[in-house]
Amino acid sequence: MQTLEGEHIYLRALEPKDITDIHRIENDELLWQLSETQTPFSLFTIKEYVENAHRDIHEVKQLRLAICNRDTDKLIGLVDLFDFDALNQRAGVGILIEDEANRGNGYGAEALHLIVGYSKKHLQLHQLYANIGAQNTPSIKLFEKSRFTHVGTKKDWSRFRESFTDELLYQHLLECILKKLLQLLLELEP
Repeated sequence: MQTLEGEHIYLRALEPKDITDIHRIENDELLWQLSETQTPFSLFTIKEYVENAHRDIHEVKQLRLAICNRDTDKLIGLVDLFDFDALNQRAGVGILIEDEANRGNGYGAEALHLIVGYSKKHLQLHQLYANIGAQNTPSIKLFEKSRFTHVGTKKDWSRFRESFTDELLYQHLLECILKKLLQLLLELEP
């Protein structure tokens, strides 16, 4: 599927071989703040989740894809569309690159670019949004670089350990870019 293939990574549906990787990722306490998780997941629960991952986004309101390195075919992260709303043509998006050694190499930006393209072309979404902790500077930079706009701040939204942090809401209106490009093309014509 060309829409999900990039230069350095590709996105694919979850496979049974991913169960161990997803179990490890979901149970990494250092990542729990990002997903607002508070309890570990059993291997059985992850296995059931992967077995049902083929279900249609219109039914389950979520789509999780594996981010894989093109050279090694190894799973390096996950990208999620969640809270899918067909009527209002929107969904939330989240990205996780698991290993710190793979962060900052452009994999997240490429995955975000691919999922935005997929959302426009195949899901006909009007907008994507992301909820990002105010202290998550790398994610803020990633989403801003990818033309997501900061549209609001939820004060003291998330509790982590003994303190509360703000959560930032970012939004990307998918049709606006197309309209701007069409406007520019029309302005260029003699």
